[in-house]
Amino acid sequence: MKKIIISLSAFFFFCLFVSAQTSSDSALVADFKWTEMSLGKGVVNKQGSIPNLYGGMQNVNIMEIDLKSTKYKVGVAFPDTCNITSEMAKENNAIAAINGSYYDEQTFESTCYYRVDEKTVSYTTDKEFGRVNGALLIKKGKVDIIPWSKDIEKSYKDKRGIVLSSGPMLVYNNKISDFSWMTYPRFTNVKHPRSAMAIAKNNKLWFITVDGRFKGKADGMTIPELAHMLKVLGCKKALNLDGGRSTTLWSNAAPENGVLNKPAANKIFDSYGERYNCNTIIIYK
Repeated sequence: MKKIIISLSAFFFFCLFVSAQTSSDSALVADFKWTEMSLGKGVVNKQGSIPNLYGGMQNVNIMEIDLKSTKYKVGVAFPDTCNITSEMAKENNAIAAINGSYYDEQTFESTCYYRVDEKTVSYTTDKEFGRVNGALLIKKGKVDIIPWSKDIEKSYKDKRGIVLSSGPMLVYNNKISDFSWMTYPRFTNVKHPRSAMAIAKNNKLWFITVDGRFKGKADGMTIPELAHMLKVLGCKKALNLDGGRSTTLWSNAAPENGVLNKPAANKIFDSYGERYNCNTIIIYK
């Protein structure tokens, strides 16, 4: 009986996911004309305020980084004490950054696996494995998004490279992921601000933010909606990052304070609502 109930729940979730994203949503995403801003050679930000997407107004930023035609590198800023994304980026001489993976809001300690070469700095907590099933891998100058699990983490012994776990995996091998296994229904199925990173079919690296909690200006997305948008836009791999009030996209070439999106921590629809984060993913020379 228990197996039947679980199967029915998974089937219901799948049906809900399929029905939530319509053909009109797909057309809106595919045909939308983005406002582009050059942020330096090989770096472009695409911004869009898209009405009636997934039943609301969506404010989306997509930073495209061409790692092949430039000398940019990808890294992780992981300071001893939490800081806002823009400050972590500036302290590491970054040219661009997006907030990283999850942390405990009470202790400010990372709740995700982070390893640099032979040193493991933090591990994914049991609770966090309810939504973490992917990781950023930086090795020999290459960037990848890989599957992650308890078993992989326990046996991981690679002595070279950087690994930062997060999740869920949104898109993998050109397919939208299954989210029925996740144990955070309000995280998964309620609209929130979102952050993600992706590898597009043209092999460019994307940093994505979706603003939220500003009714009528930026309504936010569910996890399935975010995955659907990135699949339609041509991502072959995509990984969800910490969202909510953490969602922040920054560039040293952007106006004002460099923040490109509308972080929600100050509850004002502007670029000054950053909150402290445990780590951030950076682009540097």
